[in-house]
Amino acid sequence: MFNGKNILITGGTGSFGRKVTELILKRYKPRRLIIFSRDELKQFEMAQEFPDSKYDCIRYFIGDVRDKERISRAFHNVDYVIHAAALKQVPAAEYNPFEAVKTNIIGAQNIINVAIDRGVKKVIALSTDKAANPINLYGATKLCSDKLFIAGNSYVGQDHCIFSVVRYGNVAGSRGSVIPFFLQCREQGVLPITDPRMTRFWITLEQGADFVLSCLEKMVGGELFVPKLPSMNIMTLARTIAPECETQVVGIRPGEKLHELMITRDDARHTLEFKDHYMIQPDFHFWKRRFNSREGSQVAEGFEYNSGKNSWQLTEEEMKEIIKKL
Repeated sequence: MFNGKNILITGGTGSFGRKVTELILKRYKPRRLIIFSRDELKQFEMAQEFPDSKYDCIRYFIGDVRDKERISRAFHNVDYVIHAAALKQVPAAEYNPFEAVKTNIIGAQNIINVAIDRGVKKVIALSTDKAANPINLYGATKLCSDKLFIAGNSYVGQDHCIFSVVRYGNVAGSRGSVIPFFLQCREQGVLPITDPRMTRFWITLEQGADFVLSCLEKMVGGELFVPKLPSMNIMTLARTIAPECETQVVGIRPGEKLHELMITRDDARHTLEFKDHYMIQPDFHFWKRRFNSREGSQVAEGFEYNSGKNSWQLTEEEMKEIIKKL
């Protein structure tokens, strides 16, 4: 699907962007692979790992999703867009709310409008578990972004651009993740714990990138894909990383939940279950013309995909293997 095509990744210098770049270059032969981001230092550092002297398809394009004119220039002749750019730090979004709105919401609408105008074939946007029943501004902006991308399918008109969304949980080892934080705190002998009851969904960078690429291939436009993931309690994680350390309860930070949601009960009536993922269907008339499920089954009424109630729990041994690979 990606051979000979032009692919653009917004937020391409982030943890996810680097990993999906690695997988695309390893598996496919794109005509162009465009890394679109606003930080020239990160682009310089990424270019040391993926130099254009070795990968003649790669392009580094400085720009911001807030800048519609720059996006329009970058999207020239682009076939597929993976939208990973976001302001995602919860405390920073709480303190700088409209900055998060400008990037996560207005930036999303810019991507949608330019993709339609430029004739992009497919756009897949990354979401977060914090967008389901959000209690912080970051989650609220990503929920709004999700809604914009899904609704984008209803006003494309006669053009063939389609939009879908991928939502998943905490990425092990990504910037801002608790795992590198705990590894750092281990040297001091004390791990700060927000709440001993807290649980989270977990996915590795490679699993996340793999899932996004598979969804980009099979999407028909309008779906919100959710992978089936294991959960882990924060105390089990602390014990796995530093069994010799003491733990100190410091309290939940502003905007945090005890347990994360990826599918709410209200979304359950639109949700189909597949072997390795769920799919939330849009409540739009165009959907029935596009999608015909031969594999998915409707989830039970009142279903909720909650990290605290998840039957699939990561063991300490499995988490140790994940940490080794980091």
